[in-house]
Amino acid sequence: MRKILVLLTGILLVSCGGTNTTIVSSWKDPETTASKEQFKKIMVVALLKNETTRRVVEDQITSKNKLFHPSYMLFTKTNLDYTTKQKLSILDSEGYDGVITMRLVDTKKETSYVPGTNTSMFYGGYYGGIYGGYYGGWYDMYSPNYYDVGYYQENTYYIVETNVFSLKNNKLIWTGTTSSSNVIDVSQTVDNIIIEVAKEMRKDGFMAPETKK
Repeated sequence: MRKILVLLTGILLVSCGGTNTTIVSSWKDPETTASKEQFKKIMVVALLKNETTRRVVEDQITSKNKLFHPSYMLFTKTNLDYTTKQKLSILDSEGYDGVITMRLVDTKKETSYVPGTNTSMFYGGYYGGIYGGYYGGWYDMYSPNYYDVGYYQENTYYIVETNVFSLKNNKLIWTGTTSSSNVIDVSQTVDNIIIEVAKEMRKDGFMAPETKK
C-alpha cells in the first residue's frame, strides 16, 4: 500500500558528507502485507527520552501524510504512565488501526585506521618527467604536501529499530534495524533511515515495488 511507503519517508538521529545508513536485519509477518492492512489512521511514536527531540522527530514523520499522527498529541505527561491496556483503549476510542514505533536500541564505537598517502605513485612516471628539470619542481615532489600521515578515527554507529504494529490484529507485522554512522543532524538522518527501511519493506514483500513514472 503506497500510503505506508509515504509514512516511512520521514526518524531519529546529516552528517558532513552524508550519513552512512544500512539495514542490519528485518522481519515480516508471513501472513501480512501493507495492502491487506488498509490502515486509515496511524500513530507515530518516537521512543525518546528527550521530549523536544521526540516532538521534532514525530512532527517530521507525520508531516508526510495526513494519516499519520504524532503520539505526543494524545499521550502526554498525564497519561504516559498508563498501562498498555489503558493506552490501547485510548487508541481504539480515537480510531487508530496502526502504530509505528522507532527507538534507538544501541550505540557502538569502533576505531579504524585510515592509511596515509605517499609519493610512490610518482616513481617511474612523474619522477622521470621532472628529473633534471627546474629545482622547484623536483623539490615540490618531496615536500610534505605530497604525503598525508595515516591516522586513527573513531566512528559511532547508532542502531535504530523500526516497528509496525497492526492494532486490529493486535500484533507486530514488520520490524527492521538500521545502523547509521557519522550522525550530526537529526532531521536528515531520519529521512536516510526511512529511505532504507522502505527499500527493505519492498524487498521483504511487505510493500509493493515502487512504480516508475
